[in-house]
Amino acid sequence: MADFIEGKRPVIEALRTHVPLKYILMADNLSQGDSLVRDIQRKAKNLDVPIKKVSKKKLDEISERGSHQGVMAEAAPFDYVNVTTILDAAKQSAEEHDSRALIVVLDHITDAGNLGAIARSAECAGAHGLIAPLKNSAPVNAEAIRSSAGALTTIPVCRVGSVRNTLKALQAEGFQVVAATEKSRKLLYDADFRRPTVIVMGAEDTGISKEVLKLCDEQLAIPLIGHIESLNVSAAAAVMLFEVVRQRIGPEN
Repeated sequence: MADFIEGKRPVIEALRTHVPLKYILMADNLSQGDSLVRDIQRKAKNLDVPIKKVSKKKLDEISERGSHQGVMAEAAPFDYVNVTTILDAAKQSAEEHDSRALIVVLDHITDAGNLGAIARSAECAGAHGLIAPLKNSAPVNAEAIRSSAGALTTIPVCRVGSVRNTLKALQAEGFQVVAATEKSRKLLYDADFRRPTVIVMGAEDTGISKEVLKLCDEQLAIPLIGHIESLNVSAAAAVMLFEVVRQRIGPEN
């Protein structure tokens, strides 16, 4: 199924954040005096994204939301990598930077906005890739890439048939597997992240599955002192990731 972005400003944002686009559809009756239209044309030309002129009726037929404003863009299919690509990059980094390899595993994260936000934090924290299951997880689509502020065009993403088997393989390669869960009494600040690490984040509603939790070497909690019992998964991922960064760039290192 085609992944369309509808509306002038959403298409401009997609171009700004380098969402891979196959083409842009533009109504043939749009005013060339519209500054947003000119902005789209300029950005598309700079990025070599073709613009196809079509009738408004054609856009109405394609549109799912009816909010196209005479402009739609079709996102290109995302180019996923295999686990080996992420593992090789992480292992090379571990050799060159004193064991500072970092991978993020997403256990059935289904919201594209959360996927994008986690990818943004992971890229900023120097993670070498994201791994998610093939089933029951958010795909990397235009919404996810926009939410990532373009990070998903940079950080590798892999989809696997079995998260459990992938974690076992990573452990065999010398990675510690750390779960972020509010059910643990051990805090993330008590863990040692100065070694190759996999951080596992769980589903927005149910958290990490029991089967995956059993495999993890550490279960770590983020301390909360307010009345709300948990953070959004993307916020929790950012806290975990930047504790890794803090430990790895601290004065003792």
